[in-house]
Amino acid sequence: CSLSHSLVYLHLLCPCLCGSSSQMTLKECLDECMEALDLFLNNHFSESLERLRPRVNESMYHALIYATVLEMQAMMTFQHDDISNAGNTMKSAQEVCQSQGITMSFMQLHAEVCYAECQLQRAALTFLQDENMVSFIKGGIKVRNSYLIYKDLHSLIKSHNCLKGPSHVHLEGGVSFGIGAFNLTLSLFPPRILKVLEFAGFSGDKEYGLSLLRDGATGMNLRSMLCALLLLCYYTFLTFILGSAVHRPCIVHAVALFEDGCKAQQAWKQFHHMCYWELMWCFTYKRAWKLAYFYADLLSQESRWSKAMYVYMKAAYLSMLPKEEARPFGEDEVELFRKVPTFKQKIAGKSPPTEKFAIRKARRYKATCPIRLPVPVLEMMYMWNGFSMISKRPELTEGMMQTLVDAERTLLESPENEYSVDDRCLIHLLKGLCFKNQGLLQAAEECFNKVLSSEKKIRFDHYLVPNSLVELSLLYVDQGRRDEAIKILHKAKQNYKDYSMESRTQFRVHAALAKLKADPGEEDDTHLLSSSIFL
Repeated sequence: CSLSHSLVYLHLLCPCLCGSSSQMTLKECLDECMEALDLFLNNHFSESLERLRPRVNESMYHALIYATVLEMQAMMTFQHDDISNAGNTMKSAQEVCQSQGITMSFMQLHAEVCYAECQLQRAALTFLQDENMVSFIKGGIKVRNSYLIYKDLHSLIKSHNCLKGPSHVHLEGGVSFGIGAFNLTLSLFPPRILKVLEFAGFSGDKEYGLSLLRDGATGMNLRSMLCALLLLCYYTFLTFILGSAVHRPCIVHAVALFEDGCKAQQAWKQFHHMCYWELMWCFTYKRAWKLAYFYADLLSQESRWSKAMYVYMKAAYLSMLPKEEARPFGEDEVELFRKVPTFKQKIAGKSPPTEKFAIRKARRYKATCPIRLPVPVLEMMYMWNGFSMISKRPELTEGMMQTLVDAERTLLESPENEYSVDDRCLIHLLKGLCFKNQGLLQAAEECFNKVLSSEKKIRFDHYLVPNSLVELSLLYVDQGRRDEAIKILHKAKQNYKDYSMESRTQFRVHAALAKLKADPGEEDDTHLLSSSIFL
């Protein structure tokens, strides 16, 4: 798909046929696809597909948008048949792009951008479809091919030789989406990984990526919705996970909106699952364990995305209830914890880190007389950066602190066992976060240092030490102790490997160093590359 001859076809933007058997111009094809997207965004999913289906074999844009909708459905259902069907449809769409780029040379640039988008989406499906490293490599090749096409197109449309016409906004929007998405995503990778990727021809500039996505989102083009969704994902999810954003949650309002989201449509129940996940955390922040359990239970029954995680969370919520309190549906947390490993899955040959973490934690319950986890919900809440979420809500932090104080008292009153040090260190880490939220910085520092002083005694939860270093460094940042913070971040980055949720911790370290504009160091991060897609 070289663009070496693309300049010959600058009359691309003149009225043209959308396919050999169609009398629709390119503009008419784009207009109809925009209408189909509007139907999709207004929850008319079947009508959207019906509008697109008649021309999927002759119009590259109809084929692309049709396949994109099917891919979205497949990614939500996680059903093998849906993934396979979406993959075959996307492959067919790619073939339509190829045929139109060759037989109708004046449409080559539009065909190229559609082809690149097909390659990128086929890569995503490849990661989901097969559970082996070969699929990961194949997907990576598709990603690279897609990027190189986007890169050539971007250079072309930015050159003075590229004429602009009525359909140029759609072409430019497609390129803005592709180049913007690549730059934003790659900029989040730790420096050493980024250097490897740059050697392969990639580049990652966060601000440039964001600017391109903003341009794409604000223009009236076919990819505006995709650009807007990616920006929303970045600002509301990725910055939250990486700990680089400050939130002040309004739980009551959020619950109402997520419930409205579930009521908005019934055709694609998988959209409900995203709301269930958020509702689960909303009630977690309020310590409404039974209500949170209810949504974890719905997810465990209906969603295929991570049953191990959902079952673990069900067990975790039940374990937070008093022993004498009746369990919903007569379920028992010990039995649920024991079932967690049976739901293990792989994506692109690797198990998601959150599932690995849940399975490791659930191992305690294999014993005939299991030693209970002290605060499994709060521990998982930390993994999803939930303590930052409640940092501006004193009453929520106070509630969490009370739960931790109670758990600490129970630990002190219990006989020593092989998990005692680990459990106490976990309590110290989480109490430190609560103290930080309350502005008690000295008390927070003491808690984090208690974890660090116990490093050699920790037997299982080795992730506690590097994460305590990260939290201590962020505490120093708040106190204006920049040099100390940087030193500790480098220690967390360089001295600890192969612990639970390592990639997520390393991404947080990278984000903190980038915010401090500090030298990231030259240590080898390449071992994180294959798992980084799961963050």
